[in-house]
Amino acid sequence: MEKLKQRFNDAKNALSTLEEALKEPFSKIIRDASIQRFEFTFEALWKFLKDYLHTKEGINANSPKSCFREAFTLGLLNEEETTFFLDMTDNRNETSHTYKEEAAQAIFNHLPQYKDLMTKLLKRLQQDL
Repeated sequence: MEKLKQRFNDAKNALSTLEEALKEPFSKIIRDASIQRFEFTFEALWKFLKDYLHTKEGINANSPKSCFREAFTLGLLNEEETTFFLDMTDNRNETSHTYKEEAAQAIFNHLPQYKDLMTKLLKRLQQDL
């Protein structure tokens, strides 16, 4: 249980750094920093969800997409949120291509929505820690 709480805190702290970056006025440097913060926030979030599913539900899900699908099955996410998390996973996988201007801008444009959705999920799961 202690590991789960640590994973939760890691995700929550990572999310706060993403929020901080998104409050800054736009520049390419801020965009790129925000994308990097999104990367580690996403990693922290899905790893927390993985441990949550294992600890609380006895479910072994070993990839981000399988974690989000299991969260949907358990009613932790609705269908629209699940679809959005699956798209978020694809965008996370595309962040290695942010040297392409259009890819970087497209991912950056989604970050406020991603932040809001990750915040919602963490708040839901925090109640059960």
